[in-house]
Amino acid sequence: MHNAAPKILSTANAKIKKGEKAGYLTAGIHFAPASLSGHNVCPMASNGCKLACLNTAGMGVYKNVQAARIAKTQRFFDDRENFMAQLVKEIGAIVRKAAKQGLIPAIRLNLTSDIQWENILTDGKTVFEIFPNVQFYDYTKIVRRVLNGSKAKSFPNYHLTFSRSESNDSLVELAMASGANVAAVFAGKTLPQTWKGRPVVNGETNDLRFLDGQGVVVGLLTKGRAKKDTSGFVIQG
Repeated sequence: MHNAAPKILSTANAKIKKGEKAGYLTAGIHFAPASLSGHNVCPMASNGCKLACLNTAGMGVYKNVQAARIAKTQRFFDDRENFMAQLVKEIGAIVRKAAKQGLIPAIRLNLTSDIQWENILTDGKTVFEIFPNVQFYDYTKIVRRVLNGSKAKSFPNYHLTFSRSESNDSLVELAMASGANVAAVFAGKTLPQTWKGRPVVNGETNDLRFLDGQGVVVGLLTKGRAKKDTSGFVIQG
């Protein structure tokens, strides 16, 4: 008998748990970010982004959790077919669990990664097509994913927020022009009311970015190591 493969989806993330107050059961995937696993899952990660990464937040401080995330990431690349089959089963289980609890299921596949899930197929379909009634969402630093006409934007149940860093600041206007919201990290304890002429919404309230409306900046506050940022990733007052 083989031991069952470790779970892929997590519902324990403090940020995504906030969504329950808004009526959503959220689950997501914690991969080992950047190239920690030997596979680069964050192709556009900047130095500031790596420093501020939430990989080491919460349960991520524990070595066994880090080892599990590395193993999960390696399995995604080395055993893709079985990984995806298990992921589909787990999403189905989240959908059923949400229904029992009277909540709406929401899935964030890139909690600590930037994988282009629109290109990942299982039995010829993306997970967005397998679960057309489930809301998927992610942040991304890959600007072409948020541009009009992109494959990612062709799925009505997949919402992407462009994630600003010190190395892609010049692409923010391009993303905004395509209708994408932009997430940005600000120094201090309060968020500005506007940034680059757009209203700033509080991204700390919950993680449900698909509820933000259009044409806004998602303001986030510094946490952990990001408070010591000198790269320009954190926007100073």
